[in-house]
Amino acid sequence: MSRAVPVVDPRGLRFAAAVTAAVLAVVLLTSSATLLGVQTVVFGVGAFAGLRFSAYGAAFRTLIATRLGPPAHRESAGPPRFAQGLGFVFAAVGLIGYASGAGWLGFIATALAWVAAFLNAAFGFCVGCETYLLIRRILPIRSAARTDKGVTA
Repeated sequence: MSRAVPVVDPRGLRFAAAVTAAVLAVVLLTSSATLLGVQTVVFGVGAFAGLRFSAYGAAFRTLIATRLGPPAHRESAGPPRFAQGLGFVFAAVGLIGYASGAGWLGFIATALAWVAAFLNAAFGFCVGCETYLLIRRILPIRSAARTDKGVTA
């Protein structure tokens, strides 16, 4: 029994990264815990519920993708979902920093998330996706290891 791997339009990922970078830039300029809280929720939905439920993905599909032709290729949703999870962690740490009065912590965590979003939006380089792929190369996959020993998963 095989399960279809979810795929995404990479143009939507870059659009979402651009919106994220803009939101995080405003957070850095204003130290707004409320706005960072909203972004944290957006990251959380993308990471834990799936990219198809992400607000920025929905905006791309509704407002932009309908005006474009089909994508030249699609990418696996696994790495971008992992990247959303990392964004969630950094945004949550930033939110804790801003909300607790440790503005320096909020600024640093938000700035790191902004750098990652900017790199993806401007250059198509997804730090979280590359981290996901690196982890997959380093850590063995349980089902593959079990299959190699003659045991089926």
